[in-house]
Amino acid sequence: MNIDEMVSRLQNQFGEKVLRWQIFPENQLCVEVVPTAIVEICAWLRTSPDFYFDSLSCLTGLDNGTQAATMEVVYQLYSIPLHRFLSLKVTLPREKPHVPSVVQVWRTADWHEREAYDLLGIVFENHPDLRRILMPEDWQGFPLRKDYQPQEFYHDIKVKS
Repeated sequence: MNIDEMVSRLQNQFGEKVLRWQIFPENQLCVEVVPTAIVEICAWLRTSPDFYFDSLSCLTGLDNGTQAATMEVVYQLYSIPLHRFLSLKVTLPREKPHVPSVVQVWRTADWHEREAYDLLGIVFENHPDLRRILMPEDWQGFPLRKDYQPQEFYHDIKVKS
């Protein structure tokens, strides 16, 4: 199946839930979808015999800054038997970056989602254990946000800036 066929199948299956797509060098397809449909689309991509994206290789959170007022989550999918890659993307409002968790589709999403929560404050709804994974539990703020202001002290210890 080529990229045009993949896009066509996704559009036929999900209609307006597929917002736009972009093809990057090396024929890397990135499809932006409605955030509320991410679990439905991911589950279909995993179980559909023609797609069979059985591996979530990576999940990345992005802060587009206060001017854009959006954040993104990018899901890097791979089909092991079909040797095919696909990127999915959702765009979220920066003031309330919430998206459903895909842990029930790919167990590997667990720590990826926790990292995006810990460093960017993206909330993955229905995640089984959404808590900090890198920063201390009582850390203030989200260090990878573009407007993050580091704490001057943490437990009376000066924090390097």
